[in-house]
Amino acid sequence: MKLLPSTSQTTLRVFVSSWRRIQFHRGARRDRRDLSTLRDQRALRLSRTSFRVLGVVATTLIASTTTVLAQSQIVNARIETRHATRGLDAEIQSVAAQGAAAWVAYRIPTVRGPQHMCASNSWTSAKVMLEPASELTILIRVEDRRLVRLQTVTPDCEVDAGDLPVVWLEGVSLADSAAWLTAQIKSTDGSGQREPRVVLSALAGLIWHPGDDPIKTMVAVARDDRRPLVRSQALFWLSQRAGQQAVGAIRGAIDDDPETEVKRKAVFALSRLPKDEGVPLLVEIARTNRNREVRKQAMFWLGQSKDPRAIAFFEEVLK
Repeated sequence: MKLLPSTSQTTLRVFVSSWRRIQFHRGARRDRRDLSTLRDQRALRLSRTSFRVLGVVATTLIASTTTVLAQSQIVNARIETRHATRGLDAEIQSVAAQGAAAWVAYRIPTVRGPQHMCASNSWTSAKVMLEPASELTILIRVEDRRLVRLQTVTPDCEVDAGDLPVVWLEGVSLADSAAWLTAQIKSTDGSGQREPRVVLSALAGLIWHPGDDPIKTMVAVARDDRRPLVRSQALFWLSQRAGQQAVGAIRGAIDDDPETEVKRKAVFALSRLPKDEGVPLLVEIARTNRNREVRKQAMFWLGQSKDPRAIAFFEEVLK
């Protein structure tokens, strides 16, 4: 029995057929969308992985480039790079234990220090540096299983290693560097006293380490060290980092140090302070200090200052 007329059945078949085609196309479109979404997700995961890999590669390249740039300061050398995982002193001792002549080098960030420091106690450079250095390279020479020389230089200075091996240390912390330099200042070698040039270079390196602790160490050395030359140099380097701690230590040396030569060096250190700090103190010392040599030294450096307050002092003295 026919439920629908033939015409209606034909219409229904056409409708069903059309509906199926529509659903098929909808499903195909949905499948394409799902496939496209899957592809996008895979591409996103791949991109994220690629970016992570690129980040690691970039970080490695930046670190490697920084190391290469730092090492480029050193020429005529056989350079080996190590990471100071055992601590600075242990790394230096491991190089020294080999017995042969070699250098150990590392670089640290510093407070704003000298514009050029191409030797431990002098400033020379072929470059014109308009701004103070922000880093310092420290070089240690070892030979016969002992430390024989210490050199501090700013990065603008070319260093010729004389075709000796150079072990370049990465990852030396400021605290480790300051502690090691302090130990060189205070320690003695097998003959009973550390090589003076090593101590003086250690002072020159320590003073540019950031923070208050290096200044406190320098103040203690300027006040308490038994070697007049070391006390004098500590006072000089303190004057390069002006501040109340430095001024107090310098004044203390002028008043209390038993050695006249140390007092003279302390007066010179005052002359290296910013003029608003140094000149009034020099005038006071020239007026009142009981040591004739100290007064003469203060007057000399006042004359070199060309400061109006110094000129007024001399006019007063000459009346």
